[in-house]
Amino acid sequence: MFAANLKYLRKRRNRSQDESAGALGVKRTTWSAYEQGVSEPGFETLVKISEYFKIPIDILIKQDISRFPESKIRELEIAGEVDIAGKHLRVVVTTVNSDEEENIELVPVRAKAGYTGGFADPEFIKILPTFRLPFLSKERKYRAFQISGDSMPPVSDGSWVTGKYVENWSDIKDGKPYIVVTQEDGIVFKTLFNRIESSGTLLLCSTNPIYQPYEVSINNILEIWEFVNYISEVLPEPNINQKQLTNTVLSIQREMSEMKKELNDVQSKLF
Repeated sequence: MFAANLKYLRKRRNRSQDESAGALGVKRTTWSAYEQGVSEPGFETLVKISEYFKIPIDILIKQDISRFPESKIRELEIAGEVDIAGKHLRVVVTTVNSDEEENIELVPVRAKAGYTGGFADPEFIKILPTFRLPFLSKERKYRAFQISGDSMPPVSDGSWVTGKYVENWSDIKDGKPYIVVTQEDGIVFKTLFNRIESSGTLLLCSTNPIYQPYEVSINNILEIWEFVNYISEVLPEPNINQKQLTNTVLSIQREMSEMKKELNDVQSKLF
């Protein structure tokens, strides 16, 4: 399995045996022996091979990678090389309309589970429904996610949150809302605090105080989208409580009654 995986991964990257051997600091004949299964690398070399292809060691030696969909291999590579600045692996898959303008794809709740495995798969992305918001910049990539739960009021359960694709994670601003696509927790909508430099993590917080903040390693993150706007069928509750609202209505009624009485007094004097 390991030998076949080495050959498959090398050809997938369009590398020669000489190039791969040189990158690992071994002879081409040694690399060839690895691919033929007549020799096995030591532990240190195995670690280097894992880092070279950005594939975990246990998968390299136990599973047939040639049977993995391309999106799965991309997930493994992204997890193996966290490209904070977005210069290498972080390429967002998109769709365009008949005018070659990028769509805003919609990720409904029922598609959220599949999104973590299909976010890099053009075949998956192209089956998502799409729409456009003409007031958004054509220079940026946007996607809308349906949110479930009550952790981020005033955004209610079932709302559609539109996000702007974040290439450079260093640009994440503390206290701002983002959609985060993670390998373990799927799609979450949270307020973020950037701790990448200090601990290699992001702190995820809810606006609902009953939910505790928690940290997520950037190795667990697949995509980040900066909040732009949201669409909801539910009108956000006013900041005024019911008692205040009742008192306000009664006060208005009293003022109206007094104005009506004054108007009647004026009319009686005139006529």
